[in-house]
Amino acid sequence: MSLWVDKHRPRELAKLDYHLPQADHLKQLIKLGDFPHLLFYGPSGSGKKTRIMCLLRELYGPGVERLRQEHMSFTTPSNKKLDIVTISSNYHIEVNPSDVGIYDRVVIMDLIKNVAQTHQLDSQGQRDFKVVILNEVDELTKDAQHALRRTMEKYVSTCRLILCANSTSRVIPAIRSRCLSIRIPAPSQDDIVNILQSTCKKEGLAIPTELAVRIAQSSSRNLRRALLMCEACKVQQYPFTPNQPISEPEWQVFIRDMAKAILLEQTPKNLGEIRTQLYELLAHGIPADIIFKGLLDELVKNCDMQIKSEVVSLAALYEHRMRMGSKLIFHLEAFVAKFMSIYKKFMEESMADMM
Repeated sequence: MSLWVDKHRPRELAKLDYHLPQADHLKQLIKLGDFPHLLFYGPSGSGKKTRIMCLLRELYGPGVERLRQEHMSFTTPSNKKLDIVTISSNYHIEVNPSDVGIYDRVVIMDLIKNVAQTHQLDSQGQRDFKVVILNEVDELTKDAQHALRRTMEKYVSTCRLILCANSTSRVIPAIRSRCLSIRIPAPSQDDIVNILQSTCKKEGLAIPTELAVRIAQSSSRNLRRALLMCEACKVQQYPFTPNQPISEPEWQVFIRDMAKAILLEQTPKNLGEIRTQLYELLAHGIPADIIFKGLLDELVKNCDMQIKSEVVSLAALYEHRMRMGSKLIFHLEAFVAKFMSIYKKFMEESMADMM
């Protein structure tokens, strides 16, 4: 039994629910025949992967949906073995090279070379090239991005790349200039409300408009999250009521409780406990940038205006250092320690002024 977010995912460009002019442009792009490398970018849950799969279906037909999961092995120059999971059909292969960390350059070069040189195209296919989908391109190391730039030029005759990223700010200009960039904005709250109502209708359910609006507001314009929250509400209570509680992801509640603990006590002992909680979040696969944003939002809500700007500047500094470095926990913990120092000093000065 599949989740609503997968069960009701549009499979054709003509059936997309929002950004319809953009869908028409993608259809025209396919009709032109000269299919370029593409770079899809936009926030999480905006519909990048859905549009990519619709695009592939337009290119190759329904056969692109017959997917198989495979484990591929690569060997680094130092003879280290790398294993990575790919999802593929007869016409495309999808991979997330950043899963292997600093060895992503090896995956980029070997994978595209193998696809372009050894994979046979289906004689019934509509195109004379295969497609390689690379997820989280903005998380690739600079070496991997430069290798990607050279590789995408070398094998352009038999292979097209579709790159997927949350932001282009960390994608090198050499790659951006070789791709047609397509921005996928987050859906509006009205779009999300309409999709929740149509999805419930397909499931034979009736959802009050008030509840759909509250879910859309709680989802932060993330359509995937909104559909998951709506399905969770259905599991908890049906028939729906306008004022029924909306369950939050456990990691969000965990981050909120962690922020409360930081504001309550600024001591080395508490910092050690916060470090353990940060490790737990990272171990459960919560991205470090999401942890940063969640912590900052909760801390700033409870800060005096005098230190808000300083806290935001600190978060930007340590988040930038985290991007440039390799040990995520160091920078998260450094931000928490610095915030504790600033907040404790502010509270002591405020108490002194009152006395």
